[in-house]
Amino acid sequence: MKNFFYLICPFFLLACSSSNPLKKVDRVDINRFMGKWYVIANIPTFVEKGAHNAVETYTWNEQDQRIDVAFTFLKDNFDGEKKTYTQKAFIYDPSGNEWRIQFFWPFKFAYLIMDLAPDYSYTVIGVPNRSYIWIMSRTPTLPDVTYQEIIKKIKDQGYDTSLIKKVPQKW
Repeated sequence: MKNFFYLICPFFLLACSSSNPLKKVDRVDINRFMGKWYVIANIPTFVEKGAHNAVETYTWNEQDQRIDVAFTFLKDNFDGEKKTYTQKAFIYDPSGNEWRIQFFWPFKFAYLIMDLAPDYSYTVIGVPNRSYIWIMSRTPTLPDVTYQEIIKKIKDQGYDTSLIKKVPQKW
């Protein structure tokens, strides 16, 4: 089993790397970033496929000096089963714009804050190899003009925007 981890780790590292690094926001006020974020659109992970009313909630854990993350959604439709997944996030860069997310021990994955509205009304989170992205807002919807501007910025950073799916939100 130990040999398996030594074999698989380089592939995880390769998947998280890119020769053309993503641009991140200059600085994030972690306290302002905490709270509820509605997932407006994403390139979904296998867990997120079929998610409705998806929400990420970030809570600063003072004791452990980390961010506790709760991801909740309704499975497959608005009447679907409510699912909740918890994760841990660790601030990797002092500017607050890069975290490491831990879905399961011992692996931590890069979580890059690529865009953030000056008033913290929306954010865009990416991963170095551009396989996943999340557009999130403090409200369940974004004005279409704002959404289209975000999509353009994402495309300019090298993402395949045809893979981005809107997450149904109805509150």
